[in-house]
Amino acid sequence: MKILVTGANGLLGQHLVKQLLDKGYTVIATSLGRSRLSFPQNEQYTYHELDVTDGPVVNRLLNKLRPEVLIHAAAMTQVDQCEEEKITCWNINVTATRFLVDACKEIGARFIFVSTDFVFDGLHGPYSEASEPNPVNYYGSSKWGAEKAVEESGLQWAIVRTVLVTGNPLSGTRHNIITWVKEKLEKGEKIRVVDDQYRTPTFVEDLAAGIILVLEKNAQGLFHISGKDSLTPYAIAVETARLLKLDERLIEKADSASLGQPAVRPARTGFIIGKAEKELGYKPHSFRESLEKMFASR
Repeated sequence: MKILVTGANGLLGQHLVKQLLDKGYTVIATSLGRSRLSFPQNEQYTYHELDVTDGPVVNRLLNKLRPEVLIHAAAMTQVDQCEEEKITCWNINVTATRFLVDACKEIGARFIFVSTDFVFDGLHGPYSEASEPNPVNYYGSSKWGAEKAVEESGLQWAIVRTVLVTGNPLSGTRHNIITWVKEKLEKGEKIRVVDDQYRTPTFVEDLAAGIILVLEKNAQGLFHISGKDSLTPYAIAVETARLLKLDERLIEKADSASLGQPAVRPARTGFIIGKAEKELGYKPHSFRESLEKMFASR
């Protein structure tokens, strides 16, 4: 099976490509700019630079390569940047998704879309697939708009929503909350971390494996795929410090309002993952297990 992955340079994209290759799939990796991946290009793996906001280029590439499945992991995910650059955010997160959907219609490809817990308002979390979206920031609104484009596409589709992805990048240095906490504390720097938001942080290797379960089981519809432990970012930071034997006294509790961020964050999201466990056989690591796996060779 030939699978095209967008956003292959990102944390999730890198792990998706690796796990797909390990399972023997033919993978077409795409992302903006040069590849950060170190896999040798051959019959099983190729990389193509792709700006997903360029509709004609998207159409030509997909018609040329004709993947059987497209996993759309590319997105603008910096929440405050999305709030401040709404047109760019909409173009990347919604318009580009529509371009990819249209191209997949021409070649009859399945469409798997990666979305977010930020489609919810955070008033009644944790959320199941039956919960009604009601985003409180522009990033969440854009991802919900993209979801609707996928749902209305007429394609064979699945949407995988996830929460606060953590893990080690295979290449590159872009931070997630765990690597940020580690770097700051190792430098002896104080950090302020919110303690009034709740999430179910997701280990990137689990997320990639969950998406592949959706692929292999030919699953359709909405799936919530995340970790199983509900934690505040402050609790995440403290547990990271304790595992790595770093000074947790450098971590200061903060409330969301005190940070003055441009975008509102939902207070309590997190997912109920029973559907993914039952229908897909999804089995995430606990948060502690994911931390131990991240730093096993430390």
